[in-house]
Amino acid sequence: MKEKKDLRIVKTEQALFNALTKLIKDKSFEEIKVADICNEALINRTTFYAHYSDKYELLLALIKDLKNNLQTSLNQNSQIVNTKEYYMEMINLILDHIDAKKDIYTSIILSNRSSIVEDIFIEGAVKDINKRLEINNIHKGNVPTDILVRFYLGAVVSVCFEWLNGKNKYSKEEILEYLNELIPENI
Repeated sequence: MKEKKDLRIVKTEQALFNALTKLIKDKSFEEIKVADICNEALINRTTFYAHYSDKYELLLALIKDLKNNLQTSLNQNSQIVNTKEYYMEMINLILDHIDAKKDIYTSIILSNRSSIVEDIFIEGAVKDINKRLEINNIHKGNVPTDILVRFYLGAVVSVCFEWLNGKNKYSKEEILEYLNELIPENI
């Protein structure tokens, strides 16, 4: 059975995640000091260091938390049989995840860390797609599965970035509609 985390630890970690996210909006990660994070989170430095050795470890924990949340969201997409419907639902789940955590993702991207965000999306989705391809024994001719996955996922991640950076240029529904037209029926 999975051990439950102490509620105080969860609250402290969440306060630190929120503080870091807020600070990244105003200055680069390199400019942020542990003292700034502590002041924003309303905790003392001793408490910070009881949880993390430095601000880099805090950032890694925040990224891991984002990855876990995305993976949890993607796990909801297991009942769909049709491949195109599966991809469209996966994209919908990714966009929902981005929308729910838009402040965090925007902050990370604005601090020139878009590769971190890309890694979060790709790592979570690659696991999910590979699992689905294996379960359904899906192959696309001579194209290796890992190339097939990266090909479609690269396009999806790029469109997700466009949506995130587009400052409401396109609605989520429009993005889904466009992708629905672009993704072939027989993937």
